[in-house]
Amino acid sequence: MDRILCAVASTVVLAASQLSAQATGRASSDMIQTQTGGVMVERLAKLDNPWGMAYLPGGRLLITEKPGRLRIFERGTLSAPIAGVPAVAYHEQGGLLDVAVDPDFARNGLVYLSYAELADQQPPAGTHDTVEPRFAAYNDTLDGQLKGAAVARGRLEGMQLRDVRVIWRQMPRTIGRGHFGGRLVFAPDGKLFITSGDRMRFDPAQDLASSIGKVVRINPDGSIPSDNPFVGRQGALGDIWAVGSRNALGAAIHPASGQLWIHEMGPAGGDEVNIIAAGRNYGWPRVSNGDNYDGSQIPDHITDKQYDVSAASWNPSVSPSGMAFHSGRRFTQWRCNALMGGLSSMALIRLTIDGSRVSGIEMINMRKRIRDVIEAPDGAVLLLTDGADAELLRLTPRASGRK
Repeated sequence: MDRILCAVASTVVLAASQLSAQATGRASSDMIQTQTGGVMVERLAKLDNPWGMAYLPGGRLLITEKPGRLRIFERGTLSAPIAGVPAVAYHEQGGLLDVAVDPDFARNGLVYLSYAELADQQPPAGTHDTVEPRFAAYNDTLDGQLKGAAVARGRLEGMQLRDVRVIWRQMPRTIGRGHFGGRLVFAPDGKLFITSGDRMRFDPAQDLASSIGKVVRINPDGSIPSDNPFVGRQGALGDIWAVGSRNALGAAIHPASGQLWIHEMGPAGGDEVNIIAAGRNYGWPRVSNGDNYDGSQIPDHITDKQYDVSAASWNPSVSPSGMAFHSGRRFTQWRCNALMGGLSSMALIRLTIDGSRVSGIEMINMRKRIRDVIEAPDGAVLLLTDGADAELLRLTPRASGRK
């Protein structure tokens, strides 16, 4: 059955959602060329530093903006900010990040948010004060307040989040404006994966007493699953699922295998895609396909077999952000391909997947930094561009015979 999902064309095309159908008529559009044909690009809405998006049942689209706003896009209209969103530390890479919808939303109405949280206290002296050389001065100019990645959930009622509470915090908190990670993905078994960035700190990514630089797995209420790989190990945090991650800004579940795939930004080069398995170590900062910003070399993954080798990597960097697997409902030749946003590369990156191997890569020039990618209920591909004058874009195949 798994193979059928990725090998046979779907004979069912979902009816276009109200969002897609009504927004199309009012949106301006362009055409771009890809290896599989022409693609129509429609501009649906203007946004201020958007970061993540997720569909609610019925076709409404939740979108986060880093300054701390959560909005709904529906029927071609972007809502006012939803009330009740937690306060965020908005600066540089920090702010309101990803959004996820509970698999049982129709019953419980729960929405999950990842964000940078601010705490008014001085950072303790210790092993987590060392930052990557490139960012040393950048971090030393801070106000001395601790910042940490956090995940909260609340019940969406109309335009209000109610009963909001934090269900996870990155430990320990540390100074620094970057590498929060923050992608949220629900697994088929209902567990919640969180990508937790290394905060520019190097060594904590290999420290089992820290959730910095890890992939984390929790229950939706914030409790720790009993089958997590480090549960019960002395000196280890039970929420850790996988070790050695630098800054994963994209994550998605493969529709056939059910495995978690992530991508992350490398240092100077070495952006990589990894297939995440329980208890595995992906090497950062001890191995990488890139090198340090100060020019010092980092051994490649293949030099030490205790670290998992990436499924794909880039050097020079493409700066990936956002990730989704395509069903093939609209783009039939993209079925089970992984779609990634590219920031510095200003591209939609399409990966052809053959089992656990990336067999092809297409860089689709979007001429804008792409922050996130998602598939709409009707099979269209939606993109968020990056920055203060960003847009929500909708991609569909060019109609037959249209030039």
